[in-house]
Amino acid sequence: MQAFISASHFSELRAAFANVDRAYTFADLSSYSLRDRLSIQLADIVFFGLIKLIGGTLKFAVEGWENHEAVINANKLPVYTFWHDRIFTTTYWWRNCHGVVLTSRSFDGEYIARFIQRFGYGAVRGSSTRGGIGAVVEMARLMRAGCPTCFVVDGPKGPPHVVKLGAVVLAKKTGHPILPVTMALSRFWTLPSWDRFQIPKPFARAKIFVSEPIYVPENSDEVGLEAKRAQLQRALDDLAARSQQWRTSL
Repeated sequence: MQAFISASHFSELRAAFANVDRAYTFADLSSYSLRDRLSIQLADIVFFGLIKLIGGTLKFAVEGWENHEAVINANKLPVYTFWHDRIFTTTYWWRNCHGVVLTSRSFDGEYIARFIQRFGYGAVRGSSTRGGIGAVVEMARLMRAGCPTCFVVDGPKGPPHVVKLGAVVLAKKTGHPILPVTMALSRFWTLPSWDRFQIPKPFARAKIFVSEPIYVPENSDEVGLEAKRAQLQRALDDLAARSQQWRTSL
């Protein structure tokens, strides 16, 4: 259910567009010290293994999948949007969807880029504070080449559950719609981090909530972009409330 780009078509994209292949290929680590290179490679393998191991035990259900199908049936690509604290479950569920993810230009961003690439994602380096504009331009190029994208809309440092403008700007530039999604877990551990990061407990139930797509007109000005940002905020807040109702009902 997760993937909608066939393996053969994706291979053709990588062969035809250099920037597509670059996004799905491990970056050169030669600029890092030997210690940092080893640390990045170790963290990459550990996180990949942990997500794959626990993710394989989860029992998934989906609500709102018709909203995803509406985007595909309209011959559009989704700009998936979700919260930072749901990265663990989201990474596993959307594996092999070939979505391009924005990762920070940092030590942490590099090992994150590597383990998400192992799950079939692409990575573009940048963030809201470092290389953000160039990264959005690169993501727009990748969407024009045929790749969906994924935005952690309150990352990389919060505030938690407050939508930033990146995904809205990308939707304006490409004409592809934003698709708000969230993940709910029946049982999970919470890390003492700024976002209270959720790690599912093995064999937990997980439910994916998908909202209606949000289109951003190409002639949107600052007022229009802010209106769409607020619409996305409301959509994700509504999904969060529905996910909490589901957990309470268990």
